[in-house]
Amino acid sequence: MLSDPLLTTRHEDGRDVPMLVWRLAHPLLSVSSAPLGGGLGPRNWVVNATVPMSYDRDDPADHLARLADQLGLGGPGVGLLTGVDVAEVVGRADGGVRVWVTVGLGTPVQAAAPAPAALAQRVGTVNIVAYVPARLSVAALVNAVATATEAKVQAIAELGLPGTGTPTDAVTVLCPADGPESAYGGPRSTWGAPLARAVHAAVTAGGAGTVVPWSDRLAG
Repeated sequence: MLSDPLLTTRHEDGRDVPMLVWRLAHPLLSVSSAPLGGGLGPRNWVVNATVPMSYDRDDPADHLARLADQLGLGGPGVGLLTGVDVAEVVGRADGGVRVWVTVGLGTPVQAAAPAPAALAQRVGTVNIVAYVPARLSVAALVNAVATATEAKVQAIAELGLPGTGTPTDAVTVLCPADGPESAYGGPRSTWGAPLARAVHAAVTAGGAGTVVPWSDRLAG
């Protein structure tokens, strides 16, 4: 079981900046597109950290590794970044699957939009952290990422927003590292179906209001 994250802060650039921290009781198998700890393997922790919308560092993995060190997090983990206030995290559960989403959809883009149009827009980030309570095969984990992404896109479309996400969205799916393997993670599979419903519900709830970027909150 993956418990709710701890909301904490770090002092950076003269401000207290929020972070979500999941400290895992034992390593979980993870598949992720995160800047730190992306790929496939066992992970001991997850961090989702707020940064200013003007964030332009070219070393996000190193930055996240330093944050993890400051938090006393040991071993391999997953680090995510977002321009929205992670205190606004939305959690949903369905059939044993648990999902936490931070939703920044101020200016979504179409995935296949021409590059100049996409790059010219001010974007946020949708970060999805999901836990499936059964061991998934490697193929099922990859499929679960696709399922979570499809559910996110469905929610965005139903919100009436003209996009499929943002250029910096990230997905992390975690599951137990042992036990009998489930072979499938698609939207009609045993675990993919509740995953899709939970992600859809979380993104819908998070995107229903106007999400103000963290840096804009400070300016206001």
